[in-house]
Amino acid sequence: MNENVKKYGLLALKVLAGLAFMAAGLAKLLGVEMMVGTFEAIGVGQWFRYVTGAIEVMSAVLLFVPGKQVYGAGLLVCTMIGAVVAHTFILGPSAIPALGLGVISAIIFYAHRNQLSFGSGEGLT
Repeated sequence: MNENVKKYGLLALKVLAGLAFMAAGLAKLLGVEMMVGTFEAIGVGQWFRYVTGAIEVMSAVLLFVPGKQVYGAGLLVCTMIGAVVAHTFILGPSAIPALGLGVISAIIFYAHRNQLSFGSGEGLT
């Protein structure tokens, strides 16, 4: 595949994910009525809305911090797994948007997997 396609395609995915998660995270942190209602329906308390919002905002920023993109993307993959489960079993009607954002986050994670190291100083190959 052409290196420019990879480079700019990945950048486009990071911008899309960054904007989506920044907007969703800020909506949670600012207490937008729809988000308050969503977390009320989940039933674990509003504290979880704040935690999720903070994770989304922090992770959206990490997508653009050199050497830390894998961590931002990894947190977002985990967050979207939770969102898919919540939409499937509690909220309805569709988990497709969360699944789509999860897949985009997983692609970003995979693209930056070389940032992971496991004690020996060597990253994944």
